[in-house]
Amino acid sequence: MSLEKAIELDLKHPSYHKEFNVPTFQSMGISQSKDDIIYFCGNSLGLMPKSTRQAINDELDAWSARAVESHFRHPGEPEGKTSWVDIDLPTVPLIAPIVGANEDEVAVMGSLTSNLNALIIAFYQPKHKKRKILFEKGSFPSDYYAIYNQIKLKDLDPEDCILQLSPKENEYYLKTEDILKTIEEKHTEIALLLLPGIQYYTGQLFDIEKITAFAKKFDIIVGWDLAHAAGNVILKLHDWDVDFATWCSYKYLNAGPGGISGIFINSKHNTNEVDYKPRLAGWWGNNSKKRFQMLEKFEPIPSALGFRQSNPSVIDVVSLQNSLKIFQNVRIEELRAKSLELTKYLEELLIKSKYYIPPAESFNTDKIGFTIITPSNPNERGAQLSLLFLPSTTESKEGIMEKINGYLNSNGVICDERRPDVIRFAPVPLYNTFEQVYRSVTVLNKAFDEIFNERS
Repeated sequence: MSLEKAIELDLKHPSYHKEFNVPTFQSMGISQSKDDIIYFCGNSLGLMPKSTRQAINDELDAWSARAVESHFRHPGEPEGKTSWVDIDLPTVPLIAPIVGANEDEVAVMGSLTSNLNALIIAFYQPKHKKRKILFEKGSFPSDYYAIYNQIKLKDLDPEDCILQLSPKENEYYLKTEDILKTIEEKHTEIALLLLPGIQYYTGQLFDIEKITAFAKKFDIIVGWDLAHAAGNVILKLHDWDVDFATWCSYKYLNAGPGGISGIFINSKHNTNEVDYKPRLAGWWGNNSKKRFQMLEKFEPIPSALGFRQSNPSVIDVVSLQNSLKIFQNVRIEELRAKSLELTKYLEELLIKSKYYIPPAESFNTDKIGFTIITPSNPNERGAQLSLLFLPSTTESKEGIMEKINGYLNSNGVICDERRPDVIRFAPVPLYNTFEQVYRSVTVLNKAFDEIFNERS
């Protein structure tokens, strides 16, 4: 496929890269060139919208001008700014459509793992034999730590209450039918199912709708970690009857490093202030009309807002709000359509590489090259393709992945490495282009040629 083909595809699928600050060769310390680098790392940290700096400065100005009074009398209110006491509320109608929720089902709060812990505490209610948490063997470590310790907090044995899913031998990712089979076989023991919407290492997109519906038939509470899914793929959490979910905002939502997180609580769980679900609680989740009366009576807001604990960081919130405004101008469905084409194009170019090794041949090979461990079905992946470099460093000690990633980086292609052997390529539809995909694969092939002296 030629560069001309990539340019033709870019004419059909617009990019919004002009809305973002893109690192350059100069700013990355690679050379003195002011040309943009190719940034395929939005699945780890999204680029900074150009308008974010002003949004943050406006709040710094408010802090400077009125200090504590900005909680109730923001100096920018005539221009549409929000007083800090309600700073997170304008984000609710912006994030709800991105995750497919009603507005009363979402809240912007906390950080990803703190929210995950808070949600598990509220929803994991082991009873008798039904006390296991079903999740994946290769889950992000933070999720494992949370689950392990939540079980211990219930005075239960993690060895008895953890049920993990692993791919079959000579397979790289979980098959939906295997997940459903485990649910059916073990449903009398499972209290909670907690899976990632998209697996961070392989890039697999789980069939959230199908898995949720199947688990619900067996009275299993279903939660999802959407760190790699929010802002990446189409979500319909309310329609799919998900019980709870949480996500971060610093990846595809471009809210900045360590950006504020968000939660989804299905409206059927948002009961009245008397008959409410016990949770980790704080004054920001209490009846807002009585919040400053300092009463020793908890009356949770009957929505996801009732799960908030403390007043949020103003800077974090406005960073997220500013980024979400971009999504008002481009629908998630439009982004997903472009993403499918970007990832398809990337896959086609990679498969044409002489260094590509098909997955079926990758489990027993001495060849130097790579395979793709992300599902080939476009409906089973998001914006990410994970490349596994072969042979495995654990066997050859060649450090192939590190050498390739170093070459990519020094030539202006910024991807994300995951030890021991994977580099994740994530062309983000908001700001990446087909031409960048073409050029990145060209650099990848040159890396192999030059590092391993395999020039054709």
